[in-house]
Amino acid sequence: MAREFQRGHKAKISDLTAGTDLYVGVQIAAPGLTFDISCFGLDANEQLSDDRYFIFFNQPKSPEESIQLLGAQSGDTESFRVTLDRIPAAIQKLSFTATLDGAGQMSQIGPGYIRIVAGGEEVVRYAFTGSEFTTERAVMLGDFYLKDVWRFAAVGQGFDGGLDALLKNFGGEVAEEEAPPAPAAAAPGFAPPAQATAPPAFGAPAAPSAPQAPQPAPSFGAPSAPTPPPAPQQPVHTAPTIAAPLAPQAPQAPSPYGQPQQPQFGQVPGQAAPPAAPFGQQAPAPYGQPAPAPYGQQPPGSMTPGAPQGVPQGVPATGAGLQAALQPYKETATGQRWTPQNQQLMRVDLTMGGAGVLARQGSMVMYQGKVDFGYKSAGFVGRAVGNATGQEMQLMRCTGRGQVFLADEGSHLHPVELQGDGICVSAENVLAFDESLQYEVRRVEGHGIPGGALFTMLFQGTGTVVVKTHGTPVVLPVTPTTFADCNAVVAWSAASQVIVSSQVRLRRNAYPGHSGETVNLQFRGAPGNFIVVQPYEV
Repeated sequence: MAREFQRGHKAKISDLTAGTDLYVGVQIAAPGLTFDISCFGLDANEQLSDDRYFIFFNQPKSPEESIQLLGAQSGDTESFRVTLDRIPAAIQKLSFTATLDGAGQMSQIGPGYIRIVAGGEEVVRYAFTGSEFTTERAVMLGDFYLKDVWRFAAVGQGFDGGLDALLKNFGGEVAEEEAPPAPAAAAPGFAPPAQATAPPAFGAPAAPSAPQAPQPAPSFGAPSAPTPPPAPQQPVHTAPTIAAPLAPQAPQAPSPYGQPQQPQFGQVPGQAAPPAAPFGQQAPAPYGQPAPAPYGQQPPGSMTPGAPQGVPQGVPATGAGLQAALQPYKETATGQRWTPQNQQLMRVDLTMGGAGVLARQGSMVMYQGKVDFGYKSAGFVGRAVGNATGQEMQLMRCTGRGQVFLADEGSHLHPVELQGDGICVSAENVLAFDESLQYEVRRVEGHGIPGGALFTMLFQGTGTVVVKTHGTPVVLPVTPTTFADCNAVVAWSAASQVIVSSQVRLRRNAYPGHSGETVNLQFRGAPGNFIVVQPYEV
């Protein structure tokens, strides 16, 4: 029986099926709307570093045919064949997406799904409806991702910008539409690339490719015959995406070729002259002086304010301006529920996972969408325990549909994902956590310390807790001789045995010169246990 996934659910493929030859079917439809369904093969940085792994109707398979587009069949709008054990090591993630071709919004779609079939049997299905979206024009439906082993995640994250936004999110570039071609004219100036084998451009093609040969029905659990090769591609979509669209050259552009005159400012020798001012224009330091400056650069002290200057050689065309300056700080959207934006800022997507988030009061710095913030009461007993143990957490509940950005006084933030295990963290080092986690105060017994005991918070279950530290922490394995200062320890594995090792002695504190290290914690446990220590003492 197929497992029903909700948005944000994840599972190992090996827990769903023992097979590696999988059928992926997508069903999505809306009256009067047309959809393009694609698969992006991403690297370890979740970037489309190899265009050949963008699988869509104009490029229906990867080079080794580990990912193949099969077409509509068995009630699916689009379907794929994925052979996990043939995917190259450079591909760490497969993202299945749907985008609108033309006007419309994802809120208009009817009930749809993405499903996985293995051995002729459906093993998992993630169902969605248009009520889960608003103005989005593209949506990431589900991911296969490699984390020790291949896993599947139900994503359901939308993008308002459609395919362009998806491509930019994955590091691709959208090929701009050129002016309408003149079919009756002579061969274009860039006719030589007509037989190029570069991957197709990412831009939505102006005309669909030749119809594919009939595909096998997905009784498909382990299809034996690969899909027939598609008809030869037309050269109109063979331009590589990393190249800017080629513009027709002006008639006078070839004049510099083969002539001895100097190149213009900002022009590399051998390139066509740009439609700029002629060589006769006034220049502060023309190429011909005894000590010429590098191409595209002005000699020191010769820049005239307000005068047009050449572009320095080696600087990309998009490397200047406001957008380029802000590019390193753009929002990072990975399709995961918790995403670090940098070391001090955490983004949580409430549209994934279903449950709300509990965060430290006042930690919200920005949010997007429809988000509700409510006070989380600990109750009388909880306040009493918190006051007595020092583990009281002033929390707020974040619910709704949107993204919340959290931070706390520039502390370094670390999302720790729990999958049925547990971790002990001091309450002062907790920024936020999934409401699905169970938490309680744990007592660490000891003699010779104030109050007779230390306390910490124990988190257990399935979800994520965000731990904050002063500086970059270090994670150490637990050994019989592992000791740590109780004020520097941030967290430790729940299975570790903790023993208080106190050095408080009257004779040591009765005179100056003692070490000042009074209370330490000794950790013991089986191999695999750990402690987290920050480079800071309270």
